[in-house]
Amino acid sequence: MYAIVDIETTGGYAGQHRITEVAVVHHDGQRITAEFSTLINPERDIPPFISALTGIYPDMLMQSPTFEQVAGEILGWLEGRIFVAHNAQFDYGFLKHEFERSGMIWNPKRLCTVRLSRKILPGLKSYSLGRLAEQLGILVTNRHRAGGDAGATAKIFDLLLKKDQSGIIEKSLRKNSGDAALPPNLDPENFRNLPDNAGVYYFHDGNGQIIYVGKAINVRKRIRGHFTGTATEWNRSNIRNEIHKITWQLTGTELIALLMEAQEIQRLWPKYNLAQKVKQERWGVFRYEDQNGYQRFTVTPYRNSGTPEFLFDSKTSAWSFMWELIREHQLCPKLCGLEKTLSECYEYKAGNCKGACQGKEKATHYNKRVAKALTKASKPEGNFIIKGAGRTSNEISLVAVEDGVFAGFGFTAENSKIKTFEQVKEIIGNFKAVATAQSLLESWLMNSETAEIVEF
Repeated sequence: MYAIVDIETTGGYAGQHRITEVAVVHHDGQRITAEFSTLINPERDIPPFISALTGIYPDMLMQSPTFEQVAGEILGWLEGRIFVAHNAQFDYGFLKHEFERSGMIWNPKRLCTVRLSRKILPGLKSYSLGRLAEQLGILVTNRHRAGGDAGATAKIFDLLLKKDQSGIIEKSLRKNSGDAALPPNLDPENFRNLPDNAGVYYFHDGNGQIIYVGKAINVRKRIRGHFTGTATEWNRSNIRNEIHKITWQLTGTELIALLMEAQEIQRLWPKYNLAQKVKQERWGVFRYEDQNGYQRFTVTPYRNSGTPEFLFDSKTSAWSFMWELIREHQLCPKLCGLEKTLSECYEYKAGNCKGACQGKEKATHYNKRVAKALTKASKPEGNFIIKGAGRTSNEISLVAVEDGVFAGFGFTAENSKIKTFEQVKEIIGNFKAVATAQSLLESWLMNSETAEIVEF
């Protein structure tokens, strides 16, 4: 019935690391019936600290088979059986990835002995494999080797089968349970209570410390995406084991979620928000007139000098925006600073540029299209608010802009009569924006066709 598994790997993320050892223990629901283990040549280096932990060194694997060479044999040990492991998603993720590399399909029902132990044996001090075995009086031999850890997991699972008086294991096997994909220390009820609305969410560790902040249009859907095998934006295996609780704040709209996430990351500085901690170089789109009277652009890093027409958080965003203007308004990519050539631009050859780069289109005609493009793309100036959905059905949200600069956000009753900008400032309070908020707002406005803007 059961294939109880443990693996050793070169690191913590299946997308970048490989398996070095696999062990499988068969259990028929009453007793252990068979065992299998093999070393695997990962076809890559093993970090020294991993070797020190597992005792698996590169010279031990030189003559070992690759996973592809033994994939059929390993699949034979797993196929048709319920997959069981301690922190099952980790082992499952690596094995599934390796099988897919070998062109094999494997999608078993799964059980996690961490999750089962928390339910069947509540109140223990720790549910890590070593500490759990110690508390249960189970001797672990050859710790941090696949065979030793799989054997210990099998003994723990055997005990869980005997002590499960409430049918917890059977419930966990229900096809649509979905619990196996969740982090081992997260209460499934916590996940089931997540909202299907826009908001900012927080991952907490065992001490209640916030270790990650994210935002989403649909909080539940986004968080489920973190826990599937398709998530690649952060090292899932490390953070998964640390997540004990998820909290959230509803924001009503995607825009406020975007702005609040930036605020919260700066306020809390969570250790797993690595991308936002890297100082990002901002890029500006600057406009000038050349000696022949043509309006031109240059896309360069913003050094806090000069006044750009537009400001972006990356070169990619700036270039994507400029290409949209070029194609929508038949502008010249050479005059827009995106092509460097002595001859005519590529778009002219393709029939999309009218020849301004070769003087074949008059500057006055070309400049009219530039002005039209800027008018359509420019953000509103002055004082205004962006109205949106609230956190509840009888509430609306407000994002305030004062003199063209982001001033804050807030929520008020749906039937509120807002007639002055002073009322708006009372709603948002004494708001202190982070440095990236302005560019986030501007980028959102340029890409939004449905923003409800009220000017004052």
